[in-house]
Amino acid sequence: MQNKKIKLTFLTAHLSELTELDQELIAKAKEAFTTAYAPYSGFLVGASVLLDNGEIVSGSNQENVAYPSGLCAERVAMFYAGARFPDAKIKSIAVSVISKNFEVTDVVSPCGACRQVMAEYEEKQEQAIKVILHSPTDEVLIANTVEDLLPFMFKSPLLKKH
Repeated sequence: MQNKKIKLTFLTAHLSELTELDQELIAKAKEAFTTAYAPYSGFLVGASVLLDNGEIVSGSNQENVAYPSGLCAERVAMFYAGARFPDAKIKSIAVSVISKNFEVTDVVSPCGACRQVMAEYEEKQEQAIKVILHSPTDEVLIANTVEDLLPFMFKSPLLKKH
């Protein structure tokens, strides 16, 4: 038996320390959470995606009374980007949250399903995606690759037919 370690790298910062472009991406994510449909959880999430063609695409979480039928903001934004701009690569994604029911003071990390979708886009485009997680207190966590959020991501070339 061997004991192994995984090293993850991420940055923490205050919103004011980020580049203008990253601040704009977060502003778009905050704007997007105002369109969230979250009557059950009251948890509003917005995501914005920066594409290599300069476009910024946003999405918000959309709940449904049949809970598994809803969709997270990150996937809404990424799937829309993929459908609208199929040849563009995703450079970064910003996620921001707020709750109607309780105070959020920390960054909130994407769920496993969203991480897996991000990982697949990263693999598909053969280029890292920067993930920027923003809290209502303007604290930010930045991962320069999805792999730092999902080190054992599911990716198997055996599933693809050649």
